[in-house]
Amino acid sequence: MESFWSWFGAGFGAAIVNASFFEWTFHRFFMHRPVWRLEYSFRAHALVHHQTFKADHSYHLVNERDKETIPMAWWNGPVLIALCILPLVVVAWALGSWGLAVGALPALIAYYGAYEYMHWCMHLPKRRRLERSWIFRRLNGHHLLHHRYMHRNFNVVFPLADLLFGTLLLRSKVPRCLTCSPARFDPTCRRD
Repeated sequence: MESFWSWFGAGFGAAIVNASFFEWTFHRFFMHRPVWRLEYSFRAHALVHHQTFKADHSYHLVNERDKETIPMAWWNGPVLIALCILPLVVVAWALGSWGLAVGALPALIAYYGAYEYMHWCMHLPKRRRLERSWIFRRLNGHHLLHHRYMHRNFNVVFPLADLLFGTLLLRSKVPRCLTCSPARFDPTCRRD
């Protein structure tokens, strides 16, 4: 039984790392360019989401009707989690330890849930407890830079893959406040 829980923990940790690389790969190669006949992700993300939420005051929700473009479609979660867990299931099968795959599943569900909730809070801020945290503010700035430079900062939750693949951008090349609302937008603000 102890071996199962060891593999469970290893699977949980491996899944978080794997999810960062999966998120980066999927975001970069499927959400920012059409691939073969798989254009759904590209259209929903690059053509709709990025055109609605830019790196100016429109980074936050402006038109109520655009609220539906913040989260992914309901069926994306199960599909992405299934795709992300596949390599870990193969490793678990090869090692003969299903604790690895069992540990990976809650990690991937939590990762996807964190992605959706943080992404929602980033584009529709309401002064939630999460939004006041240091880590959220850092990740929000990271994501805002992605909306300004679409080929940088592909991770939303855990930017490990951005760091290792050289797409991590910590600061804008042009200092300017990008998160002010239209009523408070100050082009001289240097928070970035």
